[in-house]
Amino acid sequence: EKPMVKLNCSAFPQTMIEGELFGYMKGAFTGATNDFRGMIAEAEGSTLFLDEISEMPAELQTRFLRVLQEREFRPLGSTKTLKADFRVVAATNRPVHQALVENRLRSDLYYRLNTFQIELPPLRERTDDILMLVEYFVHRYATRAGKAILSIDKKTLDLLQAYDWPGNIRELQNVIE
Repeated sequence: EKPMVKLNCSAFPQTMIEGELFGYMKGAFTGATNDFRGMIAEAEGSTLFLDEISEMPAELQTRFLRVLQEREFRPLGSTKTLKADFRVVAATNRPVHQALVENRLRSDLYYRLNTFQIELPPLRERTDDILMLVEYFVHRYATRAGKAILSIDKKTLDLLQAYDWPGNIRELQNVIE
């Protein structure tokens, strides 16, 4: 019943991602003017989606592995240990084997997370999904722009389905926007 909490591990500088994930107390570091719960606390009883997990710094991967094993964590600057009860979905845009070989993803964290894998083929191998995604993105961006777009020309849809989409869904989203 609670929303999924999302954290893109590549969107934050290494110095900030720890605070975003674990939270922090006022005064924990320069600029920490308020307490911040962090994504782990926000995901309590729900799901934490870690996008681009292989971009998480190695020392933070170690700390996060401990959260998964012990089901508890401590926000930055706090002396209080908090309980953690959440599910994790992790994603990476690179082949997992490559991330492991390059030491971008700790093998012990990978094995803890690897309950089951969902491999999503590239968009060029799922052309049937393109029409549904186009419909979704058109509705999303039309609503944002305050416009009503009721249909898309068949020739345009055929061109979208014929394209190779090297940038996958992000490229399609950008084109529709």
